[in-house]
Amino acid sequence: MGSEQGMGWNWISNIAKTCEVFVVTESEYEDVNSRLAENYEQYGITKEQCDRMHFYFVPAGETEEESAKIRSMCWNQGTWSFYLKYGKWQEKALAVARNIIDEQEKAGSKIDIMHQLNMAGFREPGMLYKINDERKKQGMKRIPLVWGPMTGYGSIPFPFMLSGGLKFTAFYSLKNTLNLLQLIFHPRVRKMVKYSDKLIAATPEMKNGLDAFYKADIEHINETGCLIKNDETSIVKTFSKDSFKVLWVGRFMYTKQLEIALRVMGELTDLRNIEFHIVGKGFTEAETQAMKAKAVEYGADKICHWHGQIPNIEVHKLMQESDIFFFTSIFEATSTVILEAIQNGLPIVCFDRCGFGPIVDETIGMKVPCKSPKQAVRDFVKAITYLYNHREVLPQMSANCKSKRLELSWDNKMTRLMSFYRKLV
Repeated sequence: MGSEQGMGWNWISNIAKTCEVFVVTESEYEDVNSRLAENYEQYGITKEQCDRMHFYFVPAGETEEESAKIRSMCWNQGTWSFYLKYGKWQEKALAVARNIIDEQEKAGSKIDIMHQLNMAGFREPGMLYKINDERKKQGMKRIPLVWGPMTGYGSIPFPFMLSGGLKFTAFYSLKNTLNLLQLIFHPRVRKMVKYSDKLIAATPEMKNGLDAFYKADIEHINETGCLIKNDETSIVKTFSKDSFKVLWVGRFMYTKQLEIALRVMGELTDLRNIEFHIVGKGFTEAETQAMKAKAVEYGADKICHWHGQIPNIEVHKLMQESDIFFFTSIFEATSTVILEAIQNGLPIVCFDRCGFGPIVDETIGMKVPCKSPKQAVRDFVKAITYLYNHREVLPQMSANCKSKRLELSWDNKMTRLMSFYRKLV
């Protein structure tokens, strides 16, 4: 899976290559854990990794009905009330973490590191710092604390706010202001930064924000990574001369900017045998249909192929069959789907911003500045037209993804993380 689920799973399963990991998490995937021991290979891990992961499930609500409602609030995004529920969950998670530490010490062992991992947004930092406050009062040795990778700080360029309408502009202007105020003044954010021995920022914007307001030990590590298999590092995609397939993947929400992608593709319909493949849907059926109407409005509908929300394995198959990956998001972290495109050797066209901006360079794709919607449409049309007319550069970009995969691999991330861990214990 992508998003927070995929991020969390990949971090803990890769940490488990080296460490014994006690994972406090929400109980949505408790049924998967019950099958893990018998089907560990299905989840891409070894038996040793499986044996080193110990799960403690904490439900989001007091009843299954309430838990389901809170999960829906989380995955549908955009509701402030979710953070009140999430804060209460963190209190329960803190109690479980205390018990794990006590149980290990009673058994003659110990917890060497506490790591606050998910969710990635900085505005809910968890409460693990309280454990060291308590241990200090009891005259006990503190446990080093790591927080991150985190994200959520940054702003949407004002011209993009305006194009979303008055309501959207007001919402994101308020959100940008609250992000700044929360980073500086939120009591638990301040305490978590103060008591963390190592902070990990997922994006340059997040690192710059922390650097500006805190004197802390901060590293930049993208929150997601590439999976490297023994047989994949030498793979170079093949590209068809008979068609030109452009792939877009994401939720139909404003910050993903599918509308800009449709405007761009509407300008490119005269290019022979060009296809636009769209994976994803809106939060509601009405939102999905609204985007399909936009495709008609911009004249892109005749080249659009709407795949809806499909399993991740099918997304990878589409990536292997496509010529370029068109990523129009203007506000997020690194994005798992960018790493998946690199993993599949698929050249990328995107904005030069967020966590993916530093990753996508001229060796594996093309990126444009994020100034205004009108400018973006012009720049993206120019970039895709260039790649369409100069297809000889695509195989080389695809081949260059090999070294990029190694650079962004989970093994490389874990090498860095383990060096932090070793310095702290």
